[in-house]
Amino acid sequence: MTEKSHENHDEQGEHKQHKNHNGHGGHGGHGGHEGHEIMFRNRFWISLVLSIPVLFFSSAIQNWLGYTAPTFPGSSWITPVLAVVIFFYGGLPFLQMAVGELRDRQPGMMTLISLAITVAFVYSIATLFVDLGESFFWELVTLIDVMLLGHWLEMRSVRQASGALDELAKLMPDEAERIGPEGETEKVSVSELQTGDKVLVRPGGSIPADGEVYEGRSDVNEAMITGESKLVKKEPGSQAIGGTVNEGSGSLRIEVTATGDDTALSGIMRLVKEAQESKSKTQLLADRAAAYLFYAALAAAIITAVIWIIATDFDVDVLKRVVTVLVIACPHALGLAVPLVVALTTAISARNGILVRDRLALEAARELDTIIFDKTGTLTKGEQGVVDFIVQEDSSEEEALALAAGLESDSEHVIAQAIVAAAQERDVEPTGVSDFEALKGRGVKGMVEGTAVYAGGPRLLEHLKIQLPDAIDNFSQEAGEKGQAVIYLIRGEAVIAAFALADVIREESREAIRKLHEMGLEVAMLTGDSQDVAKAVAEELNIDRYFAEVLPEDKDKKVSELQKQGKKVAMVGDGVNDAPALTRADIGIAIGSGTDVAVESAGLILVQSNPLDVVKIIELSQASQRKMVQNIWWAAGYNIVAIPLAAGALAPWGINMPPAVGALVMSLSTIIVAINAQTLRRISFA
Repeated sequence: MTEKSHENHDEQGEHKQHKNHNGHGGHGGHGGHEGHEIMFRNRFWISLVLSIPVLFFSSAIQNWLGYTAPTFPGSSWITPVLAVVIFFYGGLPFLQMAVGELRDRQPGMMTLISLAITVAFVYSIATLFVDLGESFFWELVTLIDVMLLGHWLEMRSVRQASGALDELAKLMPDEAERIGPEGETEKVSVSELQTGDKVLVRPGGSIPADGEVYEGRSDVNEAMITGESKLVKKEPGSQAIGGTVNEGSGSLRIEVTATGDDTALSGIMRLVKEAQESKSKTQLLADRAAAYLFYAALAAAIITAVIWIIATDFDVDVLKRVVTVLVIACPHALGLAVPLVVALTTAISARNGILVRDRLALEAARELDTIIFDKTGTLTKGEQGVVDFIVQEDSSEEEALALAAGLESDSEHVIAQAIVAAAQERDVEPTGVSDFEALKGRGVKGMVEGTAVYAGGPRLLEHLKIQLPDAIDNFSQEAGEKGQAVIYLIRGEAVIAAFALADVIREESREAIRKLHEMGLEVAMLTGDSQDVAKAVAEELNIDRYFAEVLPEDKDKKVSELQKQGKKVAMVGDGVNDAPALTRADIGIAIGSGTDVAVESAGLILVQSNPLDVVKIIELSQASQRKMVQNIWWAAGYNIVAIPLAAGALAPWGINMPPAVGALVMSLSTIIVAINAQTLRRISFA
């Protein structure tokens, strides 16, 4: 901004309803996971209860534990009958899902489980009619029990991880107090609200839709939407976000501007859902690994059978080894390794005011080496503020600021507002000013205790034919070199103070850039401002390089320049003027307000305009990648060790792995993967 900005100081003076929002009925989103969780839980407990007599009457268990089960007519049929019931009741979900995999020609986890329990079931039934040796009904029911338990825990973990959507959905109240034409209120369903309706939000109540406050003052908790824990003051003209809570002592009257699917909350929920459903590169790798593992398991089972049949002839031990190999190779943990981390990462980011439109963008953030920030509105507040001021020796800072604020207090001009705001920040009461007068193109004039006072830029000095004192002249030149506007305060015929104004740098910007440097990243800045302004901001924030006087349509060219140098670049901007650059960058990060979340050009959206959230993105990306790799190694490493063991590689030394033990070990691997993923919740941002 230049000194010209003060020359004009004389001028001072219907949306669609939420179709699914029927009570909390529209709050669904994870009914699939919850339904599967309940189904697996119920089948597990029933199968477990039925398994107890199977195990108790099993001859193998009796021999191992040294007891004899009571015999009575029909006691010999308890084990096979209950095992059949468990197979068709507890094993049915796996068999049904295996059919789907085979129909899609994508054999995987369910196919392997079904193959293992079917082989065990058929063999055991055959032993009832043909002398094939000992059956292993007890291994069959134990295997099904363990598989049901593993899937129940998996579904519960996924549901808990995906709970961000449910938590967001619960924010929206079911009812609202609509204000009638005569000021009366009536309770109506939120789904009945339309644009233009007026609603009353009492203290402690939730705001039912996006809108604008037209009456009342209070403090609102927007933490679930923006991640900001501080209460936000609301007054006439303030924007209100549906789903936030009035935690102040006053009531708010709000005119609805958006309802249902058009609200900010619904937009956030869509983004969270899309991100949780999108597959990452690591997930695609895990999917391919699971498919390969099916064929590897078949190959290992066939090789195991061939070698042991040649070595010992075909018997129940060979079959047990084949079944165990098939069970061990099941990609159960591998299938859970990545999706759980994805769901958790998305939920954590949403709670911290980071909305993920493109899952791949968050995953790739760990590979960045250069971050480009747009200056205005990103590193700075995008509004004028007093960044420095000087007073003559015969005046005090408080006196000068009070006088300037009094002179500017009735003005709506951005510079006037900046000076008044500076006084308010320092708790300085404005001096009473009378006979206010605008001096066209020069500034303003008023009277204080019979003395004329003025505020304005260089043209005011020319008009009044006043020379600057040396100290203020030096201050003015230094401010000009930084691209700052200077406003002079004159009392009588003497300049008593000067104020330097500029786009105010966010306090968070300094900390963000310091942390990015600590992480080894290069920081650049793009701006359409002059070289002087860009240089001053870059030096103050310790930015590595800056591009000044860049037109919006040329910003993407600067991104390309860095990419051609082999750099992985993220662009951080407002998502409108910077859209081409956001699209061109390896990762586009859009700065949004709490109500602007549909930025199509960016993969990641910061609900708050806080540069520190860029640091959070990189830390979260690194943490989620670590968890994915750890989980894949837990899953794959277990297979690498267990398959040879199940195949009987150590059998000559008397070490064997029965199918039930294989199932137990495999489920332990799955549980470890689930627990390891949950530790991501403990991430603490620097």
